[in-house]
Amino acid sequence: MYSPNSLGADELAGRQRAREAQTMKPFTGWFEITGKDGPAPQRFYSKLFDWSINDAGDHSGCGLVEAGEKGIAGGIGASQDGAHGGFTFYVEAGDPAAFSGRAERLGGKTVVPPTKIPDFGLTFAFFADPDGHVVGLSGGAVQ
Repeated sequence: MYSPNSLGADELAGRQRAREAQTMKPFTGWFEITGKDGPAPQRFYSKLFDWSINDAGDHSGCGLVEAGEKGIAGGIGASQDGAHGGFTFYVEAGDPAAFSGRAERLGGKTVVPPTKIPDFGLTFAFFADPDGHVVGLSGGAVQ
C-alpha cells in the first residue's frame, strides 16, 4: 500500500490532474485547420482575420494562432495524409478515454482511440458523432 509520502511528485501531480478532470466541465480548448498545402490556409486566415501565425518550431509546418482575449488558440497547417484537410475543434475533456466511451454509448464512433503524448502531458482522441462529424478530445492541452 502506498502512502502519499511514498508517491513521486509526477505521480502526485498526475493524480491531482485526474481529480480535477473528473470535476471540470468540458470546454472548447483548441482548433485545427488543415489543407493540402499548409502555408496556403495560413496565408488565407492570416489575411482574413489579421492573425499573427507563428511557426510551431517542431518541423511540422504547423503555424500557431495565439488565443485572443475571448478566444482559443489553434494550429493551421498541412493535413497529415495529404488530403484536402478540414476543420477540427477539440474539447478539453480532462479524460478523453471516458468521453470516447460516453460518445460510443450515445451512438458515436471512436475514430482515433485515446493517445498519450508524454512530452507534452497531453492525451487526445477523436470520435465521430452519429452524423459523422469528427470532434477531437483532449486532456492536458489547456492548463
